[in-house]
Amino acid sequence: MKLLDVATGTGLVARAAMTLLPEPGAVVGLDLSAGMLRHGRLTHSALLVQGTVEALPFGDDRFDFLSMGYALRHVADLRVAFTECLRVLKPGGRLLVLEITQPRSLPGRLFARAYLEKLLPLVMRIATGSAQAELLMKYHWDTIAECVPPETILEVLRAIGFTPVERRVRGGLFSEYFGVKPLR
Repeated sequence: MKLLDVATGTGLVARAAMTLLPEPGAVVGLDLSAGMLRHGRLTHSALLVQGTVEALPFGDDRFDFLSMGYALRHVADLRVAFTECLRVLKPGGRLLVLEITQPRSLPGRLFARAYLEKLLPLVMRIATGSAQAELLMKYHWDTIAECVPPETILEVLRAIGFTPVERRVRGGLFSEYFGVKPLR
């Protein structure tokens, strides 16, 4: 089995996957940031590649599983990104996209916004003494507030060929999107 972790960041998912897939080359992490990849190389031995989901630098039908954690809100074109994901997955391969989405209820949205825009940045500023860390935490709410609606994500996944497609919500804030590449 081969797994591609898109937007691997510091490699948390890739590192966990290596406990299940210990063969060399079974886990590949991809990230745009050279700094994140450098950090990932310090914490695990998965193959790490610099690139974007919109132009995956891999051949067709290469991976059995593709994960992408909390980066979909940074993708410029969902159709292009998901088409690339479908291309590199083997027939029967599975896609898992994790993303933070706004809660449906008004009280949930107000609480999430207050926590992510006010409380968490303040805690980060106090804990790190860094204005940049505080600003980064404030940025998270901006990306969540402007994220693509879940219905659109599901529609695009279906339109480019994933089947079946499903969304599960955890804690009112965390979405898991699943899709399978047809067997042909």
